[in-house]
Amino acid sequence: MSRHPLLFLLSLYLPGLFLPGVFLPSLALAAEKTVYGLNEYAELADIDLQVAAKLDTGAKTASLSARDIKRFKRNGESWVRFYLAIDDAHEHPIERPLARVSKIKRRAGDIDADDDKKYTARPVISLDVCMGGALRTIEVNLTDRSAFQYPLLIGSEALKHFDALVDPSLKYAAGKPACVTDAQTAE
Repeated sequence: MSRHPLLFLLSLYLPGLFLPGVFLPSLALAAEKTVYGLNEYAELADIDLQVAAKLDTGAKTASLSARDIKRFKRNGESWVRFYLAIDDAHEHPIERPLARVSKIKRRAGDIDADDDKKYTARPVISLDVCMGGALRTIEVNLTDRSAFQYPLLIGSEALKHFDALVDPSLKYAAGKPACVTDAQTAE
């Protein structure tokens, strides 16, 4: 019997794939990861909001739908103020320290012939995000995603923090977010 139960089960269903005594470390690593679907519920713990997210392994960064994004200084530090561009219920401004400014490659349809810039600059903030039972701090860039179905896009860099495997045939595989925060444990 294999050292790992998942490898044992795979050897039963795919006997030609395994050679006796050969251990495939990549499958063992896969067994330690969490399987998420193409779409998942995500709780933005810092903002006390739950949204549907699209998990996109083809995108490098995570993006949150925001509007009226303004950078400002507070005590000599760079901050950003924005409103969520999700629905009319989010009319209060959110302020967060600016982590950095990212350069996002523009798509062919987004490039103006008179403007030779191939990149757009977006402010990036750190955000605590819960998917399933995993709470991670990830970087998200702020941009207006109101034309898209999902207000939060989680790219490959953030997915690494979640030790995620994405199965595009699944949706909401992790269920509703159920992370325990410091505030909840203090009650």
